[in-house]
Amino acid sequence: MSDSAITFDTNILIYSIDIDAGEKHQIAVALLESAFSQPCFLTVQVLSEFFSVAIRKKGIALDDAMAQIEDWQKLFPVVSATKYSLTKAIYAVKNHHLAFWDAMLWAVAAEHHASILFSEDFQTGRELEGVRFTNPFLQEVL
Repeated sequence: MSDSAITFDTNILIYSIDIDAGEKHQIAVALLESAFSQPCFLTVQVLSEFFSVAIRKKGIALDDAMAQIEDWQKLFPVVSATKYSLTKAIYAVKNHHLAFWDAMLWAVAAEHHASILFSEDFQTGRELEGVRFTNPFLQEVL
């Protein structure tokens, strides 16, 4: 991965397909479109969470959710957690008071050299070991 990549939390991907999300939908779509012109990766965790939320909470047809994930896999590299990510995530839970799955996402992002993690779930503007958390719905980031 690049030394200055970006990545996304599940909520960004969900908003990008949820046309009923209004302004959040528009922002998420624009953010993903802008990601094509810069180093960007997705995580297996986020794609897995997307699939679960899309079919369980958003009522997206299973085949449509699968097709969306396949499209993203063609557009962006997909990275996985390692045993080092797990150790780093546990450390972040203990020392930085992150929820475990948020910590896991952060650890994978850090391991793959993301400089920005777009999410509405983290404290925006906070930087942890080189990864800055940015809530695109609170400020203009494009």
